[in-house]
Amino acid sequence: MRFLTIFAMITVTLLLLYSTTGLPILFDHESPASTHVSPRYIEKSYEETGSANFVTAVLADYRAYDTLGEAAVIFTAGIASALVLKSYSKKKSKRKDDDDDREDDDREDGDHDNGANEEPDKEVSGG
Repeated sequence: MRFLTIFAMITVTLLLLYSTTGLPILFDHESPASTHVSPRYIEKSYEETGSANFVTAVLADYRAYDTLGEAAVIFTAGIASALVLKSYSKKKSKRKDDDDDREDDDREDGDHDNGANEEPDKEVSGG
């Protein structure tokens, strides 16, 4: 089983590294994003959105649904984390309460019996 896990990890790593060969070179001024998309956002953002800041125009107008989706994912992750932590603290406090109850029960049992139910040690003769 361990061999399969290591093989899968190596395979996925190699596939991801191979897929990066199709990406444009970093800081390439001739890439499609640099030659077509960025100049249009810079030139037309004020006309189309009315925002003087083109970063705000891109995030709030051109990619509003994407930004809303990212915010929803972060909100959902936050709620899920809070619920997991809350359930963990409930289990932890319940375990502590159960341990305290067991200790109380042990003390109560010890008080009532005072060792009367214990059998005396039997001596074993060697002969």
